[in-house]
Parts: sequence; C-alpha cells; structure tokens
Amino acid sequence: MDSNQDYFTSYEDLEIHRLMLEDFNRTETYRKAIHEHKECFKNKIVMDVGCGTGILSVFCAQAGAKKVYAVEASNIANIAKEVVKENKFEEVIEVIQNEVENVVLPNNEKVDIIVSEWMGFYLLHEGMLDSVLVARDKFLKEDGQMFPESASIYVAPCSVPSLYNQWDNFHGVSMLTFAKLLRMERSKKPEVMQIQPEDLLGTEILLACINLKDVQISELDSLEIQHVVGVNKTGKYQGLCLWFDCTFPVFSDSCDPIVLSTSPHSPQTHWKQTIILFPEEREVEESEPLAFKLSMSRDIVNNRRYNLEVVILDPDTVDHPIPCSCDMSKCILIKMLMLQHAAQNVDEKTTTEEILEDEVIDDS
Repeated sequence: MDSNQDYFTSYEDLEIHRLMLEDFNRTETYRKAIHEHKECFKNKIVMDVGCGTGILSVFCAQAGAKKVYAVEASNIANIAKEVVKENKFEEVIEVIQNEVENVVLPNNEKVDIIVSEWMGFYLLHEGMLDSVLVARDKFLKEDGQMFPESASIYVAPCSVPSLYNQWDNFHGVSMLTFAKLLRMERSKKPEVMQIQPEDLLGTEILLACINLKDVQISELDSLEIQHVVGVNKTGKYQGLCLWFDCTFPVFSDSCDPIVLSTSPHSPQTHWKQTIILFPEEREVEESEPLAFKLSMSRDIVNNRRYNLEVVILDPDTVDHPIPCSCDMSKCILIKMLMLQHAAQNVDEKTTTEEILEDEVIDDS
C-alpha cells in the first residue's frame, strides 16, 4: 500500500474523527471564524478540502453559502453525506469522494472560499497542506479567501518534568540509570504531549510564517532557523517545544483576528505540542544563552512526513539577536545602549514639546 492510500485509509477510523470533533478549541474556533463572517459566506461558493465528517461544510451552509463542494478522499465521505442529509443541506452541500488533485468542477467553476482543517502535529506533519495549495491554484478565484489564511510555527527551549522527574525517587528507589536510557530512546523521534507554560525555559521564536494565499509547495520542503535565547529561569534543559497558530481572515478594522493556537499558554487541543527531546539534559541558569539550529525537511520516501533535526551550537560562535535576552557581555552592552538611546529620544521629544508649547503661548 502506498503512503497516500495508507494515509486516506487511516482516516476511516471513527476514533480519529471523534478526537477531532471533541477538540472544543479546534471545532469552536472554526465555527466562530465562519459564523462571525457570514457576510463573507452569504451566497458564495465554497470548497471544503478534506471535509471528513462534513462539519465544516455544514458550518458554511449555515452561514449562507450558496454551494459547498465537500471533498473527501476516504470512505468517511459516506458519513459526510449522511451528516449533510441529517442537517437538510442536500441542496447546498455536494460531497465529492475523490482526492482534490483529481477533482473537476462543473464548467470548470471557481470558488470564492477554501475552508480546510489540514494541520498536523507541528503543523506540517501529514503534508495535507500540499493538497490545500493544489486546490487553491486550481479552484480559488483571484480575490478568493482561505480559511485559515496564515499559519505560524514557534519553537522554545523547555524542560519536561512530567517525563523524567519521577525517576529521581521512584517508590523510594533511584532510577536515574533507567531515566538516562529512556531519554536516549525517546530522543529518536518527536514526542507529542501537553506541557505547562512554566516548563518553557525561554521566549518562543518564530520558525516560519506561512501565507496560504501565496506560499508555494516547494517552499515547504525545508524550514530552518538558527537562534540564541536567554534562559528565563533556572531549570533542566531537556528539549525544544514546537507549536503552531492559525489565523483566519479579518474583514473589518474593528474586528480582532480569530486565532486557533496550540501554544502551551492556550487551551489544550488534540495537537498538544511537539517536543524534540534531547538524549542528555543539563542544568541551566537564568539569562544563560542557549544556541541551536533546528531544521525540518520533507522525507524523501514519504513526503507526508518531515525529518526534524536539532544541532546544539556554541553561543560564543554564532550571531545573537538584537536585542538578546542572554547575559553575555556584548548582549548586555547592546541592551544598555538601546535603553540609553530610547531614554535620549524621550528627553528630546519632551524638550521639543516644551518648546512648541512655549511658542504657542508666546504667539497667543
């Protein structure tokens, strides 16, 4: 069985759909993004890529869409058809069981909006975004909208006490030897788990920002970042934490963007966070610099998967961001100079305002 067929077959497992549907943050954010922009959906043609059980298609129909093409390659499409009937939207929603790459719409019709919940672990796992971008290029009108319209991946150093702390004293027995071997084993592949905000050891950095309106598939083949961050608390440096945010379109300056976030600071989702565990941990002190290079590259054999690689760097030999939160002398000096410059600008602004006020008084 090829990787594509295996992928679609896996989505015939109802438990997977139950997990996604019961993810309140995920499902409610999509409902809110669609229903709070009914003016965008009213009388419009929509395509739902990878519709699954069809709930997003129903949201679009409820918001007033004239036509919804619900595209689903797996046999779960049969359930989507029943959900459409159950909600009496047979005249609006057409379920198409096919890969979107092979879909042909009547009269080569174009759509106004593409809706899709395509995100995998650390955003890109499963590679479904490729299909969404194919749909965009084939079916979306030039002034069409993508829901969501952008996505961002973040990374931050972290500790993982829930995995390791218990082995220091396990029922009165020290199991540090076992814990060390466990770290080695778990460092071979990413761990999907929920961590607490207090387990982050430094400020997150943006790994990638993807604009779904214009990003090309080839741009997703490889992502890389090199960074230095100052530790924000004393702790055990045990890995890197990855998460993503997805942002929906805004159609009014008075509206705040609707964001689906999988951050440790946000309500838990079924994506949780992705942790790249290190084979060895080390104690770090507040403001200590941590330097690393993180790369994500599409697997050559299975293009729905990515290989994640972390290289620990020497903070003395790499460029630091400006300003930098670490305690190295050059970074402290730069921060002091920036603060002095900011203070000088405030003083100059105050002096200028005082002069202008005096001139106004003299003129009067």
